[in-house]
Amino acid sequence: MKKTALIIAGNWKMNLTLGESNELVKQLLQGLPKLNGVQVIVAPPFTALQAAALELKGSSMELAAQDLHWEKPGAFTGAIAGEQLADIGCRYVLIGHSERRQYFGETNSIVGKKIQAAFRVGLKPIVCVGETVQERESQKTFSVIQTQIQQAFVSLRSKQIEELFIAYEPIWAIGTGKVASPEMAQEVHQFIRDQIKTSKTPILYGGSVNPENARGLFAQPDIDGALVGGASLKAQSFLSIIGSAISVLKENG
Repeated sequence: MKKTALIIAGNWKMNLTLGESNELVKQLLQGLPKLNGVQVIVAPPFTALQAAALELKGSSMELAAQDLHWEKPGAFTGAIAGEQLADIGCRYVLIGHSERRQYFGETNSIVGKKIQAAFRVGLKPIVCVGETVQERESQKTFSVIQTQIQQAFVSLRSKQIEELFIAYEPIWAIGTGKVASPEMAQEVHQFIRDQIKTSKTPILYGGSVNPENARGLFAQPDIDGALVGGASLKAQSFLSIIGSAISVLKENG
């Protein structure tokens, strides 16, 4: 099937001051080529979301938050409600990133509640799944991902599954410089596709994506883009990844 669209999302994690975030957004906007089927999303830290929303207004880049709470606004000190994120201009929200699962104890059940909270306020979830190095070495990759999807998506309607994004992030490849080969990533993406039983849900790859490996990943039939970590913190490297996506689409066209 001919590939006509790719999604490139940058997760800035707990990095950059307000000034640094604003400068990065400006550099990206200045260097952004004509996208031709590539959708670009950035996820700054909470402190920079409103300023980024103002900079991005009227541009082709879109804004995501890195997390949300599953409850409506109320007495939840330190948490951020989906209503607040939508109010300042976010359209997307990351949910279930491995760092949230590892360091903050998020379970598949919590991920499911956050997905519902996002849909409640009109945010599009980018739901992260992936296995540890121990799970991969024990041949448990598929069973782990199957469980993550089944438990988090248990209350979702088929239409909702089509409206969210999934990001496959092998935990052993996040921030380590290691990356799944295009063939390894494709194998898991195809498995995820079989689990959700729809071709409409974009499945992104995340895990040390950089300008050198991006093109090979995007050429795979079931890889619909990337969730980029460290390489999204430098304008030139992120723009280079976007350029690779544009090139792959041109070759497919």
